[in-house]
Parts: sequence; structure tokens; C-alpha cells
Amino acid sequence: MSEPVLEAAGLRFSYGRLRRTRVFDDFTWQVAPHETTLLLGPNGAGKSTLLRLLSGFDRPTGGEVRVGGVASRRELFRRVGWMPQDVQPGRGMTVAEQVEYVAWVGGLSRRQARDAAGEAISRVDLDDKRAVRTDRLSGGQLRRVGLAQALVRRGDVLLLDEPTAGLDPAQTLGFRALVKDIACPGGVVISTHQISDLVDDVDRVVILADGRIRFDGTPAGFVQQHVSAAGGATTLAEAFSAIVGGGRH
Repeated sequence: MSEPVLEAAGLRFSYGRLRRTRVFDDFTWQVAPHETTLLLGPNGAGKSTLLRLLSGFDRPTGGEVRVGGVASRRELFRRVGWMPQDVQPGRGMTVAEQVEYVAWVGGLSRRQARDAAGEAISRVDLDDKRAVRTDRLSGGQLRRVGLAQALVRRGDVLLLDEPTAGLDPAQTLGFRALVKDIACPGGVVISTHQISDLVDDVDRVVILADGRIRFDGTPAGFVQQHVSAAGGATTLAEAFSAIVGGGRH
């Protein structure tokens, strides 16, 4: 079995006053290389929090996150590309400047950041928008900037949080095609609460609810395993709705 490219080991995370709101408690999970994983769960299941922890953006209150077997926040910044759910335009920044800045913050030199930004912008088909301020882009174009920011570190893993949120049907189809065409040696994790975001080329489905994994396997395996437990469900959507219920975080 291949070594995991990214793993959460005994993660604990709480927030709020005196950190009394618990999201994860002794949470363990591994991202396998060369796989596209769909992280499904209702709103508030803990998906965004998990990706923020896996990317190094947030610190766990216990446990650790390892990339390539190394527990280092600096390595997470360098080797994990993260696209947040809410991609914000940089104040007064052009597309090229914003993507280059993210590369520089991730540890690249100015020259390396400039080269990496140019490559990432090309990969998301925004060459003609390089000099355009990001606050003047459409919603679909801004999502592409977010993807470029995730790609720019040339990392081992891509974490995409609700990448099609706020897009119309045509934009959603275009974005899915773009993600499908992007090769990432370590793997891709796509978080969503929409069961319709399950596409044919997904290798693995993980169902998260209330900070716990309810299922981890293939899409077909989920339906087969839970068809009776979900009260006669015959589709992934029906099984998902019946098994998961609601989330809190």
C-alpha cells in the first residue's frame, strides 16, 4: 500500500469562548497519492475546518498533520495547495500580483514566485487577465484565481473547498472540466455539500458529519454498503441524506 501523502493523526480542534465548541476529537485520516477524493458532508460538518487544518492555515489544539511523513507547518505551506471557499480579491492587486504574493508567502523567492505565478495563471486559462485587478473579475474568474493560488506552490496535494460555490451551471461545468484536466502527483481533495458535485472521475468518497468520518471508499461502494441501512436507498444521494442527517460545526 502506498504511503499517505498527507495525514491527520489524532487531531483535536475546538473554537469559541474557552474553546468549548469541539469540532474534532482524536480525528485520524489519510490522503492517498494519485487519487481524487470527494469530501462530502452537510453544511457545518467540519469540512472547511478540516481543510484549513490540513493546509496549515489553522493550528490543531492537539494531534498533528504530516505531509510526506513530516509534521511541519512550514512544509504544509510549501507542499499543500489550498483553495478556500471564499476567495477574496487582493486590495488593488492584479491577477499576477495576487498569485505571485501567495507563492512568495509560501516560501518561494521573488523570482521563483513570479515564474510559478505565470505558470499557474496559464494553467487556469487566465493569461488574458494577468494585468486586470482581481476586484474587477467575475465570480467564475475569481474562482480561477483561487485555483491558481492553490497551484502556485507546485505542491504535492490540492485541497479545494467548495470550488463551485456561487457559480452558475455553465461556470460550474467549466470549472469541473478545468479541475479534471489539472494533474497533481499527490492527489486532489474536493470538499462539497452538494451531492451533484460527484463526477465520474472521482476515485474516492469520504462522508464527514459532526467531525467524524461516516464512510471512506468508492462511490459505488457507498451505495452498496448503505442501501439497506439507509432505508432502501438506491442512489448515492438518497443514502447520503439518510445516513448523514445534519451537522453542527
